[in-house]
Amino acid sequence: MLGKLREEVWRANMALPANHLVTWTSGNVSGRDPQSGLVVIKPSGVLFEDLTPENMAIVDLDGHVIEATHGPSTDTASHLSIYRRRPDVNAVAHTHSTYATAFAAVGRSIPICLTAIADEFGTEIPCAPYVRIGDAQIGEVIVQHIGASMAILMKQHGVFTIGPTVQRALKAAVMVEDVARTVWLAMQIGQVEPLPAEEITANYERYQHRYGTFGASRNE
Repeated sequence: MLGKLREEVWRANMALPANHLVTWTSGNVSGRDPQSGLVVIKPSGVLFEDLTPENMAIVDLDGHVIEATHGPSTDTASHLSIYRRRPDVNAVAHTHSTYATAFAAVGRSIPICLTAIADEFGTEIPCAPYVRIGDAQIGEVIVQHIGASMAILMKQHGVFTIGPTVQRALKAAVMVEDVARTVWLAMQIGQVEPLPAEEITANYERYQHRYGTFGASRNE
């Protein structure tokens, strides 16, 4: 079932260790098929090098296993809770990437002090309150606190990102770790300064709607 989505979700999961966002078997990516509503997600406890498109698990939005060779990720309930509350979201990624999770460890949001954060997220990357892992409550709290962002930190836990596609959720996971590292380094030098609201809006609009489009200037 869902061969194309299986392949896409498998590739995204393989990109997590390739981008140094996870260790051992931690972290996961899922994708939702908009037509059937079924969700493809990484299996639980399987080493990344042993993942294949075929052993990705398929579940429905109530968590019933439709097709699987291994049990679905222990974070499945969290992913499904997001999908049930956000029909615009078709992919979720979860990591424990080092620098972003360091902010989560102290319950601190990542301030929007770089154009790269404004470009990609358009807002600070919020930190939600601590929630016990493994159940639907994480998804509920994510939806309550994520706002317009595509990324959120869960206090004393890790990082969740969302997107309309698997690629967008994966990109957000890569980018949140990149900016977290830069912001942390900047904090060792001195006080970081948030961008003015008008600059946040201008950068986000440029990046989301004009960057990479035909006719954009060489500096855009």
